[in-house]
Amino acid sequence: MNKDIVLAFSGGLDTSFCVPYLQEQGWNVHTVFADTGGVDAEERATIEARAAELGVASHVTIDGGPAIWDGFVKPFVMAGEGYQGQYPLLVSDRYLIVDATLARAHALGTRAIAHGCTGMGNDQVRFDLAVKASGDYTIVAPIREIQKEHTQTRAYEQAYLEERGFAVRAKQKAYTINENLLGVTLSGGEIDKWEAPGEGARGWCAPREQWPADALQVTIAFVKGEAVSIDGKQMPGAQLLAKLNALFAPYGVGRGMYTGDTTIGLKGRIVYEAPGLAALLAAHRALEEAVLTKQQNRFKPDVARKWVELVYEGFYHDPLKTDLEAFLASSQRMVNGEVVLETRGGRVDAVAIRSPHLLNAKGATYAQSADWGVEEAEGFIRLFGMSSTLWAQVNEKDR
Repeated sequence: MNKDIVLAFSGGLDTSFCVPYLQEQGWNVHTVFADTGGVDAEERATIEARAAELGVASHVTIDGGPAIWDGFVKPFVMAGEGYQGQYPLLVSDRYLIVDATLARAHALGTRAIAHGCTGMGNDQVRFDLAVKASGDYTIVAPIREIQKEHTQTRAYEQAYLEERGFAVRAKQKAYTINENLLGVTLSGGEIDKWEAPGEGARGWCAPREQWPADALQVTIAFVKGEAVSIDGKQMPGAQLLAKLNALFAPYGVGRGMYTGDTTIGLKGRIVYEAPGLAALLAAHRALEEAVLTKQQNRFKPDVARKWVELVYEGFYHDPLKTDLEAFLASSQRMVNGEVVLETRGGRVDAVAIRSPHLLNAKGATYAQSADWGVEEAEGFIRLFGMSSTLWAQVNEKDR
């Protein structure tokens, strides 16, 4: 094995620390930034400048937007469930980052991969399992290596960098920030202490006092469960999600706090913001509930929850995930139409649905009119509830 190693790089505190740490172990460090859509041109340039400042052997930036739409957003929206009913899996770009890192390693002819994941979180599991599913690689995780000796890991990383002349941005000192096309997650600081998030713990979503006075209405069109246009304008998936983020973030849509059961058993507490995904999920669910049968709507969440668990826990390449996606795709055959979303701030509602597949009965409307009579209604109720009625009659004296 040569001494070239490819580091998945974001320019944050953890991955910045990894560069001199690996260099001092004799590695030629090559960095890869997979731009999955959460940074602007200025931040992208800052990340590239950071890599150069740290003295890496080479640095490349990869456009990961299309991959994250096809590889995650499409099946996630079709599934329609957050992890533990809430969290929208905003760090699922990790799998696309692994793909970009492995591609760079292949180009350099090395089998050594590095990442800045800690030993306390889920990302190490996602990263390592995705690499292991792709072949025989050496995985180096500097943060895991130091954390037993240095329990205050972030403080140690900061001091380590500053001793070598590398400044650390103020916000990186307080929070761990993950930002991509899917949204923003923030942890650390007072969030980890189970306290109310401070003013600095905010990403894209505007606070209440800054919400626009006028309501926002947006129409999203779907074809076989995939969003294809906004207000009649077709656009690629990654661009569509970025547009929804820009539209709904000023209204504070998609911001929440989440405490969940992590893969390694700890409780994880984060602030998250996902305005575009929140809008997509609301629109898709409204359309889906109107065109799927009762049995489909009842069963599908079970499949969705299992798919979400697999992705959350690192089993992105497990064959069961592929099997479940085949079911999800089949369930979306008739999920075609348009949904009008409206927000006045904080939440988003589907206020109108148009589809050729709406399951409307020609002669009946719920709670309004019906083309059957009293005898049919009473007969249905009698048969439908027969088991419970019989139990009550048989056991009346023993209750």
